[in-house]
Amino acid sequence: MEPTEKLTRSLSRDLGQCIHDFGLISEGDRIMVCLSGGKDSYTMLHLLERMRKRSPVNYTLVAVHLDQGHPGYDGSPLENWLKANEYDYKILREDTYTIVVDKIEEGKTYCSLCSRLRRGVLYNAAQELGCTKIALGHHRDDALETLLLNLMFTGSLKSMPPKLISDDERNVVIRPLLYVAEKDIIEYSSLMQFPILPCDLCGSQENLMRKQVKKVLTDLEGLAPRVRESMLAALMNVKPSHLFDKKLWATLNLSVARESEERISPLPNSRRLPLLS
Repeated sequence: MEPTEKLTRSLSRDLGQCIHDFGLISEGDRIMVCLSGGKDSYTMLHLLERMRKRSPVNYTLVAVHLDQGHPGYDGSPLENWLKANEYDYKILREDTYTIVVDKIEEGKTYCSLCSRLRRGVLYNAAQELGCTKIALGHHRDDALETLLLNLMFTGSLKSMPPKLISDDERNVVIRPLLYVAEKDIIEYSSLMQFPILPCDLCGSQENLMRKQVKKVLTDLEGLAPRVRESMLAALMNVKPSHLFDKKLWATLNLSVARESEERISPLPNSRRLPLLS
């Protein structure tokens, strides 16, 4: 089997398992696939389209790309790729760049405001396009970095949910790549030769805390080589009775934790169900 086909099948199984586990796609869904021009969103769109052609569930995709007015931006490679592969797509143009650089003090990170503005534009577009779901390309490592960021800086135990209702309650957001490792996406993107568009705003800043946390995870692999796999397993293996959230205890009517739950269990075997590959 060719390396590209082997990796395609592996990624498709991870994507399919996440969709299956959390019911991310339903009959008749029209899914807006947010295509940033980065490796993650290209991979997501390609795998979702591959699955759509094989799935007994009928759903449609529309790729949506947002031109945010960054200096030197050239989205033609992305649009040409969409045309060549016969995707239904929409290119939006909204100058959020000017707002971000005007509002954010020089030297500070742009990500928070930039993502908030982008999210608002995309949420509105989803309504206008009649989409029932919005697919974002966050992968396993994004989820683990978010978990660490929240633990270290916000005092909360949370990550990225596979499925959520947006704050305005108008949209359902899904993240079908959450079981997929970033290293595999990097390899796949290279093999597929996706026309990557560079980010000249947030992605160009070296002082992002997320980049520092990514380095922390890499350093931890020196101590525990499977730390990323273990952390992903932990997100799927929560013991509420061993946490300190009083509201959670009251909601679940928890009693004193059992001694047998104190055991440290090995990583679970892959929980794969028979899926199309």
